[in-house]
Amino acid sequence: MGAVDSWSRVMNLLRQHAPADHADLPGPATEQMLAAAEGRMGIALPHDLRAWLLRNNLDLPEEDVDDDVACCGFAGFPDEGSFFLGVRAMENLYTNRSRPGGFDPPDQPDNPFWRNEWIPFLSDQDGWTGKFVDARDGRIGSWFVGEITVTGEYESLDNYFDSVTETLTQIADGRHPVCEVARGRLVWS
Repeated sequence: MGAVDSWSRVMNLLRQHAPADHADLPGPATEQMLAAAEGRMGIALPHDLRAWLLRNNLDLPEEDVDDDVACCGFAGFPDEGSFFLGVRAMENLYTNRSRPGGFDPPDQPDNPFWRNEWIPFLSDQDGWTGKFVDARDGRIGSWFVGEITVTGEYESLDNYFDSVTETLTQIADGRHPVCEVARGRLVWS
């Protein structure tokens, strides 16, 4: 399959079961936006991440960005406490996390909290926790500031999107323990 196909299944479920949330999502990024972000970050986006962003750039409109938070996104999707990052938010968080020398802390290259090859695509508003794509091999990992970083949590972006599809399916079927759909929106309790 691939990230685009897996993402399409996520969007179809969101459109069908939470149409108000789906309607809020913006359109795609452009090749020019991605090339400019890659230039500023100094790293090429992995193929699947690039393909996903060309389908949906999930940055909030400029007027909705809150300068008092590290990351902004569409609240409540894919879960209660985190959201997918668009190009601008991804670049800002990457710039905040990356370090001279390529990893943090500098004396732990084999077990760092962060590597510059990790590109965040999901975060909480503080940038303290989230998921990243490893540009070296396309695997998905998770970080939480102050905790050990988990690498290889998912084999690929499409595997991660498949897990989001499963969560949305549980919500749509009324089987999710802390989320339901009300007035076309995902509501977390």
